[in-house]
Amino acid sequence: MGLCLSGSDVRGGKQAVGGAHLRPTSAADHNNVSGQNDAVDFFFKSRGLHALFTQIELSLSASKLRDLDIASKSDPMAVAHAKKRDGRLKEIGRTEVIMNNLIPAWIGKIAIAFQFEIVQPLLFRVYDVDTKYHNIPVKMLKLEDQDFLGEASCVLSEIVTKQNRTLTLKLHNNYGPQVSRNFGTLSVHAEETVASKSAVEIAFRCSHLQNVDLFSKSVSSDKVAKFGGSKSQLFVEKFVEKEQYSFLDYISSGFELNFMVAVDFTASNGNPRNPNSLHYIDPSGRLNSYQQAITEIGEVIQFYDSDRRFPAWGFGGKTFDGTVSHCFNLNGRAGGFEVDGVEGIMAAYASALNNVSLAGPTLFGQVINTAARIAGQSLSYDRSKYFVLLIITDGVLTDLQETKDALVRASDLPLSILIVGVGGADFTQMEILDADNGCRLESSTDRVATRDIVQFVPMREVHSGQISVVQALLEELPGQFLTYMRCRDIKPLNVQMAQTCA
Repeated sequence: MGLCLSGSDVRGGKQAVGGAHLRPTSAADHNNVSGQNDAVDFFFKSRGLHALFTQIELSLSASKLRDLDIASKSDPMAVAHAKKRDGRLKEIGRTEVIMNNLIPAWIGKIAIAFQFEIVQPLLFRVYDVDTKYHNIPVKMLKLEDQDFLGEASCVLSEIVTKQNRTLTLKLHNNYGPQVSRNFGTLSVHAEETVASKSAVEIAFRCSHLQNVDLFSKSVSSDKVAKFGGSKSQLFVEKFVEKEQYSFLDYISSGFELNFMVAVDFTASNGNPRNPNSLHYIDPSGRLNSYQQAITEIGEVIQFYDSDRRFPAWGFGGKTFDGTVSHCFNLNGRAGGFEVDGVEGIMAAYASALNNVSLAGPTLFGQVINTAARIAGQSLSYDRSKYFVLLIITDGVLTDLQETKDALVRASDLPLSILIVGVGGADFTQMEILDADNGCRLESSTDRVATRDIVQFVPMREVHSGQISVVQALLEELPGQFLTYMRCRDIKPLNVQMAQTCA
């Protein structure tokens, strides 16, 4: 049974139905929608890997709600829904009911698993709960029996990228936001449900270890040293406790992911006017593999780039002056390589197919060096930018060693590179660049990459496995971002400001 507690001048919780013993609504309460799986988390963490999800809680508040009650004010309750790819809604949580209040701040929080690699559309609806239902638990209320006060929608990424992770939305009616009537506002605040972000770095030193080898000393890392007698000792040389900031800590403080795209214009793609070509633009609107990769990946990353102006290049094509270029501006302009939004990339790509002749060979070096130069230049004026280059290609590299050299140099920069392989070519070289086998790339001068910055996915395997190309490509990106920031002791902007003021 719901419980109503009295109180004065309180916006939420006490003057509420369901305000007592309220706990965050878990995904398990709603058929395990987008919820955290403890077993899965343990599996990844026990192997030193990042979990697939970041569990967060949403807190809701509203202002200037409509008053639908005659003798008193409305009794509002908020309901959150996740919008599926097919447009269907799945309820993920409800708040308590707050009595007689048009500016409620609900105590009940809504749990949801944040996944960087997908777009997560949300819909929030606010209802005025009729007095006769106040003794019914909120989860049992039939929403169609309540008075509708307004709704608002957003994408979860829009919330977590806002300063202080709070997004304020205008409420509107069921017919859409174009209706001018004022329904008030809804504010959504996100918090990570992490018990502690502290990490400890410990360095040990041993002396007078017992030799357990017959003909040599115990020096290899796979040997277990025995401690015995009064002589063997273990010393703690270093013990440092530090804050381990999360990906969302950086993003919500103002750090950005700047998206860049490079498209393969080599002849092996086939004549764009031929329906069998990988570059064929289908009049029916069906996207080819290049368009699909641009759209799906761009739709995710665009929320982390405030101006949404994206550098876009082509390589391996013969441009208007008759020369083959391995890094030309996709928009055809000599003076600027940026386009506006994902739609701008798509328009520039379609236009380039009519103005650029496919040629070859397949070279990545110039494109990677150009992206690296932009990333490197940013360090002199803004360390809060991290760059993500998407390369879409159909062919076998001609400049494998040059590409490896470029990647090793770029591994010191705030840059990650996503490679999508389209078509049926042998992509063994791309697997080498990915370095997921634990062996870091080496340059022609025997320099080893500082870190792994490449993620490669062949489109055909993504399709056959029924998983999103976005998920396959982007799952490592937050980890690469954090590795760069932590290795250089770069802290979130709000932490930097606090330390400066102190």
